[in-house]
Amino acid sequence: MLDWIRLVEGIRESDDRPLPERLAETHVTFESVHPFLDGNGRAGRLLLNLILVRLGYPPAIVYRRERDRYMKALHRADGGDFGPLGELIARAVTDNLHRFVMPAVAGPARLLPLAALEREGLTANSLRKAILRGSLRAQQQPDGTWFSTKVWVDDYVATRYRRRMNS
Repeated sequence: MLDWIRLVEGIRESDDRPLPERLAETHVTFESVHPFLDGNGRAGRLLLNLILVRLGYPPAIVYRRERDRYMKALHRADGGDFGPLGELIARAVTDNLHRFVMPAVAGPARLLPLAALEREGLTANSLRKAILRGSLRAQQQPDGTWFSTKVWVDDYVATRYRRRMNS
């Protein structure tokens, strides 16, 4: 455990590897110690999130639907290939930022990526389809990503519901 603590303490130091790979190494090292009889995975992910938050990043949420991918990446990291697990961590942080943090701090008229505007029954993909049909106002960025606002999505949802009632 002392080696793991030293690894965590050194995570801020400059390294040739990207931060997500260093986080992956820290995570897999804790998991390999296996300090508890039960709950090592949950404890390891909680510690990973504590490290992320202390570094100024939002937590990484690994959803149940990503479990197989997570386990495969964890297995590869056990063998010294931290890239896939690092990518999974980076994507989980980014998804969390888009899903929870950005909508919480953005005003209703602020442009947000579609992932930040998802809600129950309304995925980023369905929002993109609504944009392409001309049902949802949005702006496309030079890199091709679509942005919309909470107000525009609320208007779209309200009109979509009215259209269904009038059909």
